[in-house]
Amino acid sequence: MTAQFPVARPRRLRRTAPMRRMVAGTRLHPSELILPMFVKEGIGEPSPIGSMPGVFQHTRDSLRKAAHEAAEAGVGGLILFGIPQTKDARGSAGDDPAGIVQQAVADLVSDVGDTMVVMTDTCLDEFTDHGHCGILTPEGEVDNDATLERYAAVAVAQARAGSQVIAPSGMMDGQVAAIRAALDADGFEQVPILAYSVKYASALYGPFREAAECAPQFGDRSAYQQDPAGPVGEALREIRLDLQEGADAVMVKPAMLYLDILRQVRDLVDVPVAAYQVSGEYAMIEAAAANGWIDRNRAIMESLVAIRRAGADMILTYWATEVARNIWRR
Repeated sequence: MTAQFPVARPRRLRRTAPMRRMVAGTRLHPSELILPMFVKEGIGEPSPIGSMPGVFQHTRDSLRKAAHEAAEAGVGGLILFGIPQTKDARGSAGDDPAGIVQQAVADLVSDVGDTMVVMTDTCLDEFTDHGHCGILTPEGEVDNDATLERYAAVAVAQARAGSQVIAPSGMMDGQVAAIRAALDADGFEQVPILAYSVKYASALYGPFREAAECAPQFGDRSAYQQDPAGPVGEALREIRLDLQEGADAVMVKPAMLYLDILRQVRDLVDVPVAAYQVSGEYAMIEAAAANGWIDRNRAIMESLVAIRRAGADMILTYWATEVARNIWRR
């Protein structure tokens, strides 16, 4: 006699919101979110960014207010980008002790440094008048080794100002090793490095470049950022190299179009993995929602769950404060 088994009904575990929450396999916590923030020198009030509704170029005062709001919501960290009044070919404002980033970092560490992690980016594009991520040769190419010296100087200046994590994003060969050596030599052995190890030459950075006023004045960044169609092995090689040079955590950028890469990175390493939900990802969802084409809140949460499910331990997102405030209501 053949045994009869009841028909399996997976829908039984999906019927109610409490049931779905109870069996959820992917969870978000506010402490896993990192808020990118912009601070601009020489403005008297926050300036809205047209392509990123709800995001601002902050004054030092409004930056402090927004950071307090993020901390109160439980956001785990913030990463700061600065726009100086004066830019030059070598990005001198980047390591100026009186530069806008250094002043703002000191403010933030004093205000919220005990409740959330204050991070800084070391790329030069925000500070150069040509908009590229490093020092240029007479032929207009980025000089890798000369740029490493600038990254090292910027990292030390940020650490002296109080930055709790240094995050190099310029995609220069050897950048992690150069920064690690400089930090150690200046007494900052305990400051970790979150390396932008896998950063693609993506079409999704446009709104950020408006926010940071750092669009290249000529050419593009394809010669140093990774090719979206490049071999997967290149991304994993970049990860291995950064870890060998002393990175404490690694990042994949952008997030949503590179979830396959994110998953492979997560499977490869045993250090924390971050993913950056970049400005274009933010802008697309906001624009589609503004036109009534998608449900904004559901799309935001679905995008973050996908990034978390693919393997990110930390997510850089411009929705960090909003999501952290509402995450427990799901």
